[in-house]
Amino acid sequence: MVKKVAWGAGHGIHTPGKRTPDGEREWSFNNVVVTEGIKHLEGNYDDVEVLRLDDPTGERDVPLQERTNKANAWGADVYVSTHHNANTGKWGSWTGTETYTYLGNHPSTEQLASKVHKRIVNAYGLRDRGLKKADFHVLRETKMDAVLTEGGYMDSTIDIKK
Repeated sequence: MVKKVAWGAGHGIHTPGKRTPDGEREWSFNNVVVTEGIKHLEGNYDDVEVLRLDDPTGERDVPLQERTNKANAWGADVYVSTHHNANTGKWGSWTGTETYTYLGNHPSTEQLASKVHKRIVNAYGLRDRGLKKADFHVLRETKMDAVLTEGGYMDSTIDIKK
């Protein structure tokens, strides 16, 4: 049975406020993760189809409703939204990765989040900030298991090296 993965890099290049203190946009970090992740899935699994939800050029910040509607209409089995955190917008020593699921008890989603989160923590080698719950649009409005990842802090002197 083919698994359908809907995956999007959070934010576009022109989204205000989503950048490092040096001006690098969050989308550039997210895009690397999503691009490499899609290559990995498509190159290693015959039973996986991937639908990219953001604009692969980053020029257009695809609205959240458009993303979730597209994933729902496609019949995705899994929804992943890839992000990177920022704290103050100035360089600091905060660190870590975290993964979000929707509020409430959703065992299959929480199992997915646990697996995804463990791999992100291992890949980055940063502090594990844990699994968290939030009322984010992409978690609330999807009809499938959905996770939102925060891969590290763009304004961290620790995380930026990873």
